[in-house]
Amino acid sequence: MAAIGDRQQPGRPKFTFPSALTVLVVVTLAVWLLAFLVPPGQYERGGDGAPVEGTYHRVDSGQSLVDRLDDLFLSPVNGLYGIQDPRTSSVGPDNSGELYGSAGVFLFVLAIGAFITVVFATGALDRGIGRLAHRLRDRGALLIAGVMVVFSVLGTVEGFAEETLGFYGLIVPLMLALGYDRMTAVGVIVLGAGIGVLCSTVNPFATGVASSAADISLGDGIALRFGMWVVLTAVTIAYVVRYARRVRQDPDRSLSGFLPGDRDRDEAASKAAQAPGLSPLHKAVLAVTALVFAFMIFSVVPWASALTGDADAAPYGFELGWSFPQSAALFLCAAVLVGLVARMGEQRLSATIVQGAADFVSPALVILLARGVTVIMNNSKITDTVLHAIEGVVEGTSSAIFAIIVFAVNLPLAFLIPSTSGHATLAMPILAPLADFAGVPRAVVVTAWQAASGWMNLWVPTTAVTIGGVALARVGYDKYLRFVWPLLALLLLLICAFVALGAAFT
Repeated sequence: MAAIGDRQQPGRPKFTFPSALTVLVVVTLAVWLLAFLVPPGQYERGGDGAPVEGTYHRVDSGQSLVDRLDDLFLSPVNGLYGIQDPRTSSVGPDNSGELYGSAGVFLFVLAIGAFITVVFATGALDRGIGRLAHRLRDRGALLIAGVMVVFSVLGTVEGFAEETLGFYGLIVPLMLALGYDRMTAVGVIVLGAGIGVLCSTVNPFATGVASSAADISLGDGIALRFGMWVVLTAVTIAYVVRYARRVRQDPDRSLSGFLPGDRDRDEAASKAAQAPGLSPLHKAVLAVTALVFAFMIFSVVPWASALTGDADAAPYGFELGWSFPQSAALFLCAAVLVGLVARMGEQRLSATIVQGAADFVSPALVILLARGVTVIMNNSKITDTVLHAIEGVVEGTSSAIFAIIVFAVNLPLAFLIPSTSGHATLAMPILAPLADFAGVPRAVVVTAWQAASGWMNLWVPTTAVTIGGVALARVGYDKYLRFVWPLLALLLLLICAFVALGAAFT
C-alpha cells in the first residue's frame, strides 16, 4: 500500500472513499429527511405478518417533529434492541412486544469474530494452507486449483476475505517460482476467496444477516446456493488456470509483467524448501474448526424442507432449528474449546477472545446502523410506500425476470455499501416482502442479493480486499481490471441464469 502512496504527487490530497459506517450515517440522515416528503402508507398484513398484495392505503404517521427527532437520535439504539409494539407497529427501546433490533445478529458477529481470531492465533490455518501449497508445488495447475478451493470453501462458509491479505507473502513467491506471474497470485487469492463469498452458502456475515433480515432460516435456499457455488467456483478456477498456463508458455502474454528479479526465482530452491510442519495441536485445531462449521450447517438447515422440496414439511426429529442465539453460543464455546486444545493458557485465550470480538465491532456496528435506518422508515410509515412503488415497477414480470431485477438493483447499493452485513440489513426489509408479491421464495431474493454484493466486491476499489491485494502483489489496479473483466461478464450471465432458474422452479 505504501507503494501506491509514494506515487501520489506532493501536496495533492488523495481521495479516500468513506467507510461503510460513514456511508450509513449519511444514509440515515437522507432517509430521515426523505420521510418528510414521502407520504406514509400501509399494507394490510396476513397471519404470517407478510403484506397482502393490493391492500396498500395512505395513513397518517401521527408523528410530530419532536417524535421524528427522537427517532433520529435513537436510531442506533433502536437498531440494536428496539422493541416493536404489536398494536401500533412503532419501534422504541421502551416498548413491550417483539424484538425488532439486531441484537441477536450483533452478538453473533462478535462471537464468530472471537472464534475466528482464536483459530488464527493458533497458526493452524496458515500452516495448513502453507503445507498444501508446498505439497502441490511441482503441479502448478493442481496447486492453483487446490488453494482456490480452500479459499472458496472458507469464503462460502465464514466469509473469508480480509484474512487473505496475509497470504500474499506466501503465494506470490510460490507462483513466481513456478513460472507464473504476480497476476496469477492475485487471481488465486482474490478470486478464490471472492467467489466463495459471492456464492455464500452459510456465511454468517452475508447469508446469515440477510436471512435474518428477510425473516427466513439460514438454511433456506441452501441447495440453490450450493449448486451455484460448485459451478461458479469451477469456472473461476478454470479461468485462472488457463491464464496461468498461457503466461508460463509465453511470459510476454503476462498482463502484470515482471518486476526485476521476478524471473530469477530459483524454482529448485523452492522445491527443496521444507514444508511447514503441522503439529498434533495444529491438526487438532483444524479438526475442531471443521467440525464446528459442519455442526453449524447441520443445526440451521431445515432438512425436511431441503430434502422433500416442500417448504411446509414437518421438521424431522433430528432437526435442531437453530438460529442466531444458539449459533452465537456455539461459536463462543468453540472459541474456548480451540483455545484449550491449543493450550493457549487462560490469560492469552481471554485476551484473544476479547481482541477478536473487538476486531469485529465495526461490522457489528454497521448492522445496527443499517437496522436503525429501517426503524426510521417503519416509524414514519414510509416502508410500505416504498414497497408499493417498487411493486408497481415489477408488476406483471415473470418470477425469473423479477429475480434478475433484484440482482441488478443491488449492484449500485453494493458499490455504495461494500459491507455485506450493512447492505443486507438495509435492503432486505424492502426486497423480502416484494418477493411475496412476485410469488418468489425469499431465499431466492437472498441469493440474488448476495450474488450482487459478491460480484461487485470482486473488482470495486471500495473494498480493501481487492485494492489492498493488488497493492501487496505490486500489480496495477488497471491491469487487474483488464485481467478480470471477461470473467466478470461470464459470472454475470451465470448468476442471472441461476437466480432466474431458482425463482422459476422453487
